[in-house]
Amino acid sequence: MKQVSWIVALVVGLVAGIALDRMTGGAGPGHPPPRPIAVQPSGPPPAPQTTAALVAVRPDDPSRGKEGAKLNVTVFSDFQCPFCARFEPILKQIELAYPDAVHVVWKHLPLQMHPQARPAAEAAEAARVQGKFWEMHDKLFSNQRALSPELYESAAREIGLDLDRFKAALASHEGAARVDEDLKEAASLGVAATPTWFVNCRKIEGAYPFESVKPILDDEVKKADKLMAEGKSGPALAEALCADNVKRYPAPRPQAAAAPPTLPGGRAAVPERADDPAQGKASAPVTLVVFSDFQCPWCARAEPTVKEIEQAHPEDVRVVWKHFPLVSIHPNAMPAALAAEAAREQGGADKFWAMHDKLFQNQQALSDATYVQYARELGLDVTRFEKDLASPKLKARVEEDSQLGSKLGVNGTPTFIVNGERVGANGLKTTVERLIAQARAGR
Repeated sequence: MKQVSWIVALVVGLVAGIALDRMTGGAGPGHPPPRPIAVQPSGPPPAPQTTAALVAVRPDDPSRGKEGAKLNVTVFSDFQCPFCARFEPILKQIELAYPDAVHVVWKHLPLQMHPQARPAAEAAEAARVQGKFWEMHDKLFSNQRALSPELYESAAREIGLDLDRFKAALASHEGAARVDEDLKEAASLGVAATPTWFVNCRKIEGAYPFESVKPILDDEVKKADKLMAEGKSGPALAEALCADNVKRYPAPRPQAAAAPPTLPGGRAAVPERADDPAQGKASAPVTLVVFSDFQCPWCARAEPTVKEIEQAHPEDVRVVWKHFPLVSIHPNAMPAALAAEAAREQGGADKFWAMHDKLFQNQQALSDATYVQYARELGLDVTRFEKDLASPKLKARVEEDSQLGSKLGVNGTPTFIVNGERVGANGLKTTVERLIAQARAGR
C-alpha cells in the first residue's frame, strides 16, 4: 500500500498550475470545488512497465514534427477526458526536451462516458480536412469544460475555417468513419483508456509525469542513435525502432473472452453473488446494476440520480453495485474499492454502502489514511480492516467484477444495466420509469 503515497503525489503534482476544480473533469454549477490536499511527494513514480505493438498510421493522420524521428509518439486521446488535458503539457515538455527528435501522431478514442467526446472528435476532423486540425485541437482542450456545438462553430470561425463547409461536415458526420477506424485500431491494440500513448510502439497508459517516462525516452533515443550510426533514417528508422520494441516487449496474447450471458432480445444477464452489495427489495421488478469507480468524477455526479430513483421508487427498484476501477487513469480506484470491500466483509451491505457514501463524498481525499479514518468512523475493527485491505481474496473479487463488466461490453464508468438494458446516465430515470410502468401493466 506504500505505492499509493507516490500515486497521490503524482495526481497532485500533475494538476499544478491547473484550476483545482478541473480535477473533477469539470464540476459544473452546483458542484463544490475539490479541496486541496496537503501531500509531501517523495519523488516521481517509477517508469511504467511497457509492452509493445505495431500501431497503424495513415499518411494523413494529424501529426507534427519530423516523420521518422528518434521518438515517434502516437497518442490515443479524448477531447473531453480531463486526464488527456493534463497529458497535453507533458507532451509539450517532451517535445521541448528533445528538440527536432519527436514526431507526434493523433488518434481518436472518444469514450462513451464523455458525451461531447465524439462530437468534438468530428469537429477536429472537419478542421483537419481544411488543414487546421491542431488549431482546433488546441481550442477544444483550452475550452474543455464548454464543449458544445456552439463552441465548435465559434472555434471554427476563430481559426479561419470555411464555416459553411465546416457546418456541412458536422451535419453529415463526415468524420465519423475515420473516428470509427481509430476506435477499431484501439480495440485491436487493447487500448481502452485515455490517454494511452505509444513511444516507438511501446505502450504507456496514463498521464505519467515527464520525470517518470524520461528513462524510457532516453533509452529510445540511444537505440535510435545506434541505428542511425548504422545508416537507418526516416521511415526506415521508425520501422526498425518499432520492430525492435515489439520483439523486446511482447504483449501477452489475448485470451478469448467467454461470450457474455444473454437474455431474450439480446439483453445482458448480469450474474450476481448472494452477498453483492444491494439496496432495495429482492422482489423489486426493476434491478439497476451499476458498474462504477470511486475515483471517477462522472460516477460521483451520477450518484444523486441513483439516490433520487431509489427514493422515488422504494418498492420497485433494487440497486446492485459492481466494481469497475479504471486503474490506468484512476490510481486510487482499486484501493478505494478494496476499502469498500473490507467494510462489506465486516458489516455486509450496510457497512459497504456507508463506506461507499464516504468515499464519494470525499472523492478528492482518497488515501490510505482516509480509508482507515472512515473505517474508524463507521465503527469497524480497524486492525481487521487494514488486514483485509491487503487481502488477495478481496482484490480477486474486485477484479472478477471488472472482468464481468468487460465481457458485457463495459468500457467506461458509470455504466448502468437495467433489467438487462445498457443505459447511460442521461437516460437512466426515463428507462427505469418505463420498465416500472411495464411491470405494473403486467408485461
